[in-house]
Amino acid sequence: MLAEDSVLLREGLIGLLARCGHEVVAAVGDAQALIAAVEEHAPDIVVTDVRMPPGFQDEGLHAAVRLRERRPALPVLVLSQYVQRTYAAELLDSGDGSGVGYLLKDRVGQVEEFVAALREVADGGTVVDPEVVRQLLRRRRDPLERLTAREREVLALIAEGKSNGAIAQELVVSDAAVGKHIGNILTKLDLPQTDTTHRRVLAVLTYLRA
Repeated sequence: MLAEDSVLLREGLIGLLARCGHEVVAAVGDAQALIAAVEEHAPDIVVTDVRMPPGFQDEGLHAAVRLRERRPALPVLVLSQYVQRTYAAELLDSGDGSGVGYLLKDRVGQVEEFVAALREVADGGTVVDPEVVRQLLRRRRDPLERLTAREREVLALIAEGKSNGAIAQELVVSDAAVGKHIGNILTKLDLPQTDTTHRRVLAVLTYLRA
């Protein structure tokens, strides 16, 4: 089962997999279609991109996590241009941690390595790109280490339940400056793209757990 929004890459992967003796039972271009196709075809393994319609954020990876929640034994290999750390850790922790992989798309160009990874994941193994490991380990050391002293101060005040205006008054800065600090905090903590209020809550939880 293949999910990739780029038609050229999708067709290229179909041809590559066919030449290597694998049958692609379905190939789709968005996350909703991926979930529906898995329900219909019950594939031996899912290969999916991270960024797909409609938002081109992390829909494919989020769908992979949902599929593993429903079918913990379903092998899933994620291909991405970058490391989406929020859901990457959740995907790698899903099920019992077996039958899962996360590769950067550069690996697709190395056909033998890609096919070997595909077989490894399908057989229940775990394959993770070294760059993914480095970034996840960096995040797990301290999620707040990327924040400046001022940003930590703003986050602490958010955790106390203070509004932007109250924070600005306490720090003797403008509301715009507070808004900029909060934007930087949410970005640096790699929080999922939801509404701002929900992301503030997630930021506070991250602060309290650190």
